Amino acid sequence: MPRSDFARCLEAAQRRLDRAKMEFTRTEQLAAQKDMPGAFGSAFAFEAEVEKLALLARVLPAYTGHPKALELMEETMEGTIPVEMGYGERGWFCLRIPALLPKKSSGSPTYIQEYLYPAMRRFFAGKMPTHYVDCVLAYRHVYDRDRPERACRDHDNIEQNMVTDIVALYLLPDDAPLRCAHYYCSTMGEQDQTEVYVIPRELFPCWLDAEKTNDLKEERLYENRPI
Repeated sequence: MPRSDFARCLEAAQRRLDRAKMEFTRTEQLAAQKDMPGAFGSAFAFEAEVEKLALLARVLPAYTGHPKALELMEETMEGTIPVEMGYGERGWFCLRIPALLPKKSSGSPTYIQEYLYPAMRRFFAGKMPTHYVDCVLAYRHVYDRDRPERACRDHDNIEQNMVTDIVALYLLPDDAPLRCAHYYCSTMGEQDQTEVYVIPRELFPCWLDAEKTNDLKEERLYENRPI
């Protein structure tokens, strides 16, 4: 009798779990030996294995054939990754993701889609579409200041395309260069976070001033766009 998709996924998850345990043990050993460069590399290998394991864990319930597997998974992700979004008082749209986006070389853009798309779908349900026809799409990467060992990454090495595609689906006619400029910046903050802003082009100087003075942190977000 051929193995089921559930059995194959379960075996793949076990292999990833074993690799993650191995990399975690190696990281502990290198840290105990005060080999922090080695521990740094091993910690990233551990992170990559955990990311791949998480992907398998998210599809595993669906392979059981349960009719509500996808719905329950989305509810779980909503609770563990509480994405904030809304319209700021000054006229731009803000999306706050309580994590850094993955690196292109090791992270998974599918993971982004699995939690961000359902969150935006729920937010915009029953609302009139909003289209920013001439705007700046700004990515603000916030790094936890209490983790000095975490180096800020090059902006072109961060997986952002899938986020842009999802944001464009709800807020932009398209993300063509003549309609939407792109801006990237990094800063230190209280915790790792990714902020994405859709800013009318005429308001970009105002947003830039607010970003430089860290005046965006406590901005209240609203369900509907200010008139």
